[in-house]
Amino acid sequence: MPVSLENVLVIGISSRALFDLETEEAIYQQQGLPGYRRHHLANENTELKPGAGFALVRALLNLNALTPERRLVEVVIMSRNSSETSLRIFNSIQHYNLDITRAALTGGAALAPYLKAFNISLFLSLHEQDVIAAADSGVAAAQLYQKPDQVPEPTIIEPGQIRIAFDGDAVIFSDESERIYQAQGIEAFERHERDNANNPLAAGPFAPVLKALAFIQANFSSGTDQSPIRTALVTARASPAHERVIRTLRAWNVQIDETFFMGGVEKSAVLAAFQPHMFFDDQHGHCQRAAPLVQTGRVPGPV
Repeated sequence: MPVSLENVLVIGISSRALFDLETEEAIYQQQGLPGYRRHHLANENTELKPGAGFALVRALLNLNALTPERRLVEVVIMSRNSSETSLRIFNSIQHYNLDITRAALTGGAALAPYLKAFNISLFLSLHEQDVIAAADSGVAAAQLYQKPDQVPEPTIIEPGQIRIAFDGDAVIFSDESERIYQAQGIEAFERHERDNANNPLAAGPFAPVLKALAFIQANFSSGTDQSPIRTALVTARASPAHERVIRTLRAWNVQIDETFFMGGVEKSAVLAAFQPHMFFDDQHGHCQRAAPLVQTGRVPGPV
């Protein structure tokens, strides 16, 4: 009987986002496909180092061990590699004992047409054009920044807990209000949010991901047990624009564990304190400042 990927959080991740393939990328740029192929074949039994999305993927896959009666998360490798040059990727997956069995290896062809075929909920890559194409096809997608050179010791994170932080407008919520701010300024933005405080914001590209995480959280007891997932909203909004956010999440029946209305204050210090496995934001400036401290993914958008 065919396996269904419905009602599962399916992560599609490029091989370069899962593993550190920067040396191989440089070889491809300098020597082309023949040099790239020779290098992979010569090193296919040498495991790759973890890449920008490795920690998040491993943590999410570990959720399945907590619910042996059903799988909550699946991961699919989405790569432009051919099957011939992919053995090193699969050997590395086995080396790190990652529970990944599915892959789409397109041999240089575009990845976006295959995302819906695998029911991908979230696509992660280091290649901007692949991320833009995924977003254009209606899939939540983010371009990952390289891993921070030095990650602080996890003094706050509970062992085994997954922490994910999101920006608000143009990420969890639509960019409607953001466009008003960009075009008309802060006063028009605040007036618009006050006037529409009781009207839920439209869903943004990452709303389905947040709702899927909330659904997974509901699978675990809410008593004294520590939830395996903790979410945070880190937004530049402040009063009076806070009320619409709160009412929107309430309308969606989604609870964010920690919420930070920054009011224009730089987000990096709060993110460093929260210590997420991944932070998603649509603004390049916010991402640049956060990336040296926490793993960061930029969400493409029209703004």
